[in-house]
Amino acid sequence: MILPNDTTVAVADGKKLRLFRNKGVEPNIRLVALDAPEIDADNTGSGARHRSVSANPDDRRLDEDNFAAEAASYLNHQAITGSIASLFVIADPRTLGEMRRHFHDAIRLRLVGELAKDLTGHTVAKIEAALARA
Repeated sequence: MILPNDTTVAVADGKKLRLFRNKGVEPNIRLVALDAPEIDADNTGSGARHRSVSANPDDRRLDEDNFAAEAASYLNHQAITGSIASLFVIADPRTLGEMRRHFHDAIRLRLVGELAKDLTGHTVAKIEAALARA
C-alpha cells in the first residue's frame, strides 16, 4: 500500500493506543512515534450493553470494549479539531470492530485504510512492513 505522507497511523488493542505519523516520501513509509494519548476508559459505558455470557465471559472484555470506545472518541476529537488529515487504523479484529461502532463521520471521511491485526507490541519496523504489505 502507498500510505500518503503525513497520515496518522493508530495502532490499538484493548489496552493500548500507539500513534505514529508517516513522514516517508511516497511510496516509502517512515513512521515517527507521536506522544501516547491519555485514554481514560474507566466509565465510558460502551461495554454496559454487553452481558457476561459465554461471548463476554468476564469484565476484561468489557474493559477492552470501553478502551476501544474511548480510543475512538480520542481519534474523533483529533479529526474534528483538524489534528488528523488522514488516518490508518491497525487493531486486533475485536478492538477494530468496537472502534468502528464509535467512529464519527469526521473520522470516516479521513480513513484511508484499516488492518485487522494486533501489532501494538511490535517494533516500528514490523508495523511499517505490515503497512507496506496491506
